[in-house]
Order: sequence, then C-alpha cells, then structure tokens
Amino acid sequence: MQTESVEQIPRLQDYGTREPLAPVEKTNWVENASLFWDSRRLFARVAGTVFVLSILVALLLPKEYVSGARIMPPEQGGNTAAMLAALVGKSSAGGLAGLAGSLLGAKNNGALFVALLHSGTVSGHLIDRFELQRVYHKRYREDTARRLSHLTKITEDPKSGVITIAVTDKTRERARDLAQGYLDELNNLVAKVNTSSAHREREFIEQRLKTVQAELQRAQLELSDFSSKNTTIDIKEQTRATVDAGAKLEGQLIAGKSEIDSLRQIYGNQNVRVRAAEARNANLQRELQRANGQGSTDPDGADIDASHPYPALRQLPQLGVRWANLYRNVSIQETVFDLLSEEYETARIEEVKSIPTVSVIDVPGLPERKSGPHRTLIVLISTLLSAVMTAVFLLARRSWLEMDDEDARRVLATRIAITIRDRWRRSSV
Repeated sequence: MQTESVEQIPRLQDYGTREPLAPVEKTNWVENASLFWDSRRLFARVAGTVFVLSILVALLLPKEYVSGARIMPPEQGGNTAAMLAALVGKSSAGGLAGLAGSLLGAKNNGALFVALLHSGTVSGHLIDRFELQRVYHKRYREDTARRLSHLTKITEDPKSGVITIAVTDKTRERARDLAQGYLDELNNLVAKVNTSSAHREREFIEQRLKTVQAELQRAQLELSDFSSKNTTIDIKEQTRATVDAGAKLEGQLIAGKSEIDSLRQIYGNQNVRVRAAEARNANLQRELQRANGQGSTDPDGADIDASHPYPALRQLPQLGVRWANLYRNVSIQETVFDLLSEEYETARIEEVKSIPTVSVIDVPGLPERKSGPHRTLIVLISTLLSAVMTAVFLLARRSWLEMDDEDARRVLATRIAITIRDRWRRSSV
C-alpha cells in the first residue's frame, strides 16, 4: 500500500506542472486550420458557384418601390365639451367642460387611426379596388390581405403623433396609388363609423323635419280647401269690410226711404221718379239682406246668397272659428319647421366638425429610385454563408470519420439514415 502511494505522488505532481490544456487547444486550432487549408479548392469551388448563382438570382428578382405618406390625426373633444358647457350654463361650464374633455378624449387619437388602417375593412376595399388577388397571385382573400399587410408598414411617432404609411410594390404607380388608397379608405371609414352626438342629433332632427314638413303641407292643404269652399281669405278683414258695407247700405237705404216719402208727397205714388226711387231702395234692401245672410230670393227665384262672392255676416262667426283653427295650425307648423330647419343646418355643421378628418402632411408621390432588392448585399451574404456552411460541413465530416463504429452517436445516426432511406425507396416505388 505504501509503494502504490509513493508511485502516485510523482504522477500527481507531473499533472500539476505539465498544464496540458494549452497544447490541446493549440493542436485543435492547428488541425482545423490545416483541414481548411487542405480543402481550399473546395472552398473556392463552392464560393464561386454560390457567387455566380446569387448574381443570377439577384438579377432575376423584380425591383421594388416604396411610396409613403405622412398624416397627422386630428384632435377631438373640444367642440363638444364647449357645447355641453354652454347648454348647462356659466356656473358649471368649467367642470362640465373638463368632464366632457376627459370622456371624449381630447388627446391625439393616433393609435385609433393606426388600428383603423390595419382593419380588415380597409384592406378588403383595397383588395377589391386594385385587384390584388390577381396581382399577388393569391387564391384566398386572407392570404392576399396578409401579403398586403407584409408589404405595408404603418408606424406612429410617439412624440409628435405623426403616422407614416409606406407601401412597397413592384411598380411605381401602384405603390403610390396604394398609399393614396389607404388615405381615402381611412377618411371613408372614419366618416362611416362616426357615432358622435352631433351625428345622432342630426339624424333625429332630419327625421323630425320630414314629419313636420308633411304635417305643414297637410295643414296648408286643409286651409286652402276651406278657404276655397267658403271664400274666406282673412276673416278679420272680411268682417270689417262686411260691417262697413252693411252700414253704408243701411245709410243709403234710410236716405232712399226719406227720398221716396218726399217724392210721394210731391208727385204721388204713380210717378216715374217715385218708382225709380223705389226700385233703387229694393236693390239696396236685397244687398243688405245678402250681406246680413238673410235667405231672401230675387224676383226670378234664385237664391241671393248662392250668387254672392263672399260669405254673409251671419256666417262669419262660425267660419271664423274654423278658419282661425286651421290658420293657427298652419302658423304653428311653419314656426316649428323654421326652427327645425335652423337646428338641422346647425347640426350638419357640428357633425362635419365632429368627424375626424385626416390631415395629410406628405402626400404619396411617385418613387424615383427602387428600394430593393439589394443585389450586392445578397451576393456578399450568400457567398459568406457558403463559406461558413462549407467549413461546418468539413468539421462535421471529420468528426464523423473519427468516431468509432461502436460509438452510440454513430450507431443512432446510422439507424436514422437507414430508416429514412428505406421509407424513401418505398414511397418512390
């Protein structure tokens, strides 16, 4: 036992003083460098082949152009808060304005606009408008929308809130038109989904205005029919005119009777002048009866009232009540219609103000230079990757050859390769 321990002591000291790690690392580095140097022709062939192929592929890739636009989302909430404050009154205007501003969102709503630009409605309209399924050679609309989303970059500056839209396409014109199409569809979508209070108010006033207009037309028609049948234009003026005419007729009739009495005393009853005066008095009497609405008849038996162009004095009170009701109804409907018309115009203006409109900073332009592909970069990266892959292949092959046949890793890899080869042969047969 002592002999074995004595023999082991020098060995431990030898291991502590030899430091074998550095020579091993140096040997591995040298072996790898020797392997790569011996296979330099393989590196050259692979790199040259990949270099030529990458040049061909880069030349065959279609050019790409980018057209962009920059927009600034509008501010919302100020006008509506001010209107609410004005309705409530000056005493509570400050608190209500602050509450309305916080509820309606007085800050920049750029995130909402970015979400709308990424919505399926916008992409669907653009797919139909530019026939992108045929352009992108896609069978399904969802694949086309995914391709359009991949070619479109929408970003928002967190500080300024400016939204940038950049669309990539194979042609200059379509890239510009797609970028402009995003702006058009965004405006249409914002106007379509607007649910502000001004919009709802405008719709309500519009419906109410149509109802009041129909009622006004019906009231005017009823008043017109009543006035036409009863010859009533203005009851107050007609009553005043009828009373004045009746007073004049009565005065003329009294004067005529006095004249007849005097003529009878002078000339007798059978005198021509007496009969003429009596005839005039008879006409005045009929006119007075007609004005008073008395149902007298003329010598031919015709009804006097039927031939009179205006209603009789006795009919005016009854006609006046009905005419006044119809006229009042027309006046009420006209007043309501005028008020609603003014409110409708105001609501339309407020609705237009409340609809967020896109403020375009930079309009989409026709790109002058291509944005891709970067052919030089493609060739360089492909050649570099070919060299790296060749080095990995050489190291892997050397490790494979250095393995023992009984190595578990070699056995497992061999079994997997045999299984894959057998299944491939079966499937090919």
